[in-house]
Amino acid sequence: MAQILFVPYIFILLRKGSDKMKYDKKLVYLDYGASTPMNKEVFKEIEPYFYTFYGNPSSVSSFSERSKMAIFNARERIAKAINCQRNEIYFTSGGTESDNWAIKGIALKNRDKGNHIITTSIEHPAVLNTCKYLEELGFKITYVPVDKYGIVNLEYIKNAITESTILVSIMFANNEVGSIQPIKEIGEVCRQKNIIFHTDAVQAAGHIPIDVEKMNIDMLSMSAHKFYGPKGIGILYIKRGIKIDNFVHGGHQERGRRAGTENTPGIVGLGKALELCNSNIIEESNRTKYLRDKLAKEILEIPGTEINGPDYERRLPGNLNICFNGIDAEILLMSLDLKGICASAGSACSAGSIRPSHVLSAMGISPEKCKSSLRFSLGEGISEEDIDYTISTLKEIIGSIRTT
Repeated sequence: MAQILFVPYIFILLRKGSDKMKYDKKLVYLDYGASTPMNKEVFKEIEPYFYTFYGNPSSVSSFSERSKMAIFNARERIAKAINCQRNEIYFTSGGTESDNWAIKGIALKNRDKGNHIITTSIEHPAVLNTCKYLEELGFKITYVPVDKYGIVNLEYIKNAITESTILVSIMFANNEVGSIQPIKEIGEVCRQKNIIFHTDAVQAAGHIPIDVEKMNIDMLSMSAHKFYGPKGIGILYIKRGIKIDNFVHGGHQERGRRAGTENTPGIVGLGKALELCNSNIIEESNRTKYLRDKLAKEILEIPGTEINGPDYERRLPGNLNICFNGIDAEILLMSLDLKGICASAGSACSAGSIRPSHVLSAMGISPEKCKSSLRFSLGEGISEEDIDYTISTLKEIIGSIRTT
């Protein structure tokens, strides 16, 4: 019970019954790193598969053929977006399942070749907790450190490799500070050593270009709700020829590798969402960077503020992690929320924990500064007017807190 944070829940209870009033006010959603709204074009495309073309794609009827073809087309879209073959795409329930499958599947299938896995200290809990589970089974895990910017040193990875290393799993971009790792170079090292390389690209997919061939990626995880698709659907890219244990057992769906009736609406939505994002990925990235940089510039004019993480060119275009020294992040979050501004104090998967962020801690940031840090993550729905409103509101709230 000591690990539960009660303040936010008390706040929610006090606010109960005022939801209509709250959302009648201006809403500025700066938590795109946690989840994104579904694109209207995506929703329009998937809607028929809920009530018109609802046939099971594994059935042999002509009616079910429509669902089967929709899945086929979604694979084509995804394969084109990341430059792979369609039969290298496997659908899952989301990023967490994809990460679990990649790591456990490779570990269990290749235990006769070795029992050593390399990852980093700033991975998502879906990777870190999977690795901890494997440690209990006798696998050896090396958690490579990162620098003060949240970026791994390639030499550390090279030095960590042993004769028993069977997998390197390193996230493409961090969910809290947005640091983009040297993925192509890491993949190159793994190829030279004949080691499988997996990357958790949940935060990167749909926001920065990904080419699995050019970047030497063997396996890749993504989740649709991070790029304007539906929740509950993701993929694991598995390069042809890689041997991996099944994670979900049952029927023969997904060419015998992942059992369970296919989530046709979700699959259609993922394919459409990724296609839409990739169609204007550079333009949207530049627009988001401009707004992110403006937000950062104005916030840094507030005394006692500093940026956590790398410079702007080495981080996700919509990510900004700021330390408001001396101010409790939870109180600041609540105050912003009352003004209709949504942000976060770290990973959405760690909400409710009073422990300092493991990402910020791994970067050498003190517990006090960790508890004073907020993540703002921008996306398609954010305008310059929203940024102006956020800046003026932040200055008002911080001024009020520091004068009381």
